[in-house]
This record gives sequence, structure tokens and C-alpha cells, in this order.
Amino acid sequence: MFNYDWFYGAPYLQQCTHATDRCIAKRFPNVAADQWESDKKVCAFRKELTLRTLLYLRDGFSYEVKEFIDLTNKSHLVFECEPVEEQYKVGTFVVTLPFDEISRVEVFAVRSTEKPGEWPQITGFRHTSEQADANPKTSA
Repeated sequence: MFNYDWFYGAPYLQQCTHATDRCIAKRFPNVAADQWESDKKVCAFRKELTLRTLLYLRDGFSYEVKEFIDLTNKSHLVFECEPVEEQYKVGTFVVTLPFDEISRVEVFAVRSTEKPGEWPQITGFRHTSEQADANPKTSA
């Protein structure tokens, strides 16, 4: 199901857009979607949203994407992982995954000032209360 085109084409961007739009709709249920661009509160709220992308693998491991890395070989997904534990933050983890090992992708949209105190456990790195606040980026 997942392949290079899913992450670098429309599907991933659509999932990010849906997460953002649904977060806005939940916060502003009385503002019609066609009025969002002209509503100052909605525009300010949208600017404050951050996205968190989690990849779940068939073997039960999970990774948070800090930044996608677009390499010449398109047969695998390559990204910088957002480590949770302090001892792993001294360096950088670049992860390469075969696309067929990815079982689920979650995009979580939240206002940066309202992030929950406890994030879901990422099993690729053991859980601590440390929060990550980077949006996944795409590098060329």
C-alpha cells in the first residue's frame, strides 16, 4: 500500500491537510470551512498547529519522522527519526525502511501550546515525558 509516491505525492499531503482541517473544524465548529481564510481567529490558530507523523511497522516498532530524506533510490523510505530518550538526542538517526514494512501512518495535528503532557509511546525508542515539537520536513 505505501510506496514512494504515497509519501512524496498527494496522499501524504492530503492526510496532513485532513488532520489540520479536522483540528480546525473541531476547534471552530461554528465557522464554515469556506470562511476559514477570512476568519482571523482560524488563521491564527492554523499558524500555531504542528504536525507529528508516526510510522508503525509490521514488527510492532514505531518511529516519529523528524524529516523525510529524498534520495535517488526510491525503493525505500529514508527519514531522520525523532528520538525520545535523552541519550539518543546527542546524534542523528537516519532510518531506511522498506515500504512494505510500514503498516500504518498517523498524522497528529495539535496546537503547539496545547500539546499533551504524555505522548504515545514510540517503541523504536523507549518512552520518556520529553516532547518533540518538530514538524516533519522534506529535504531534497
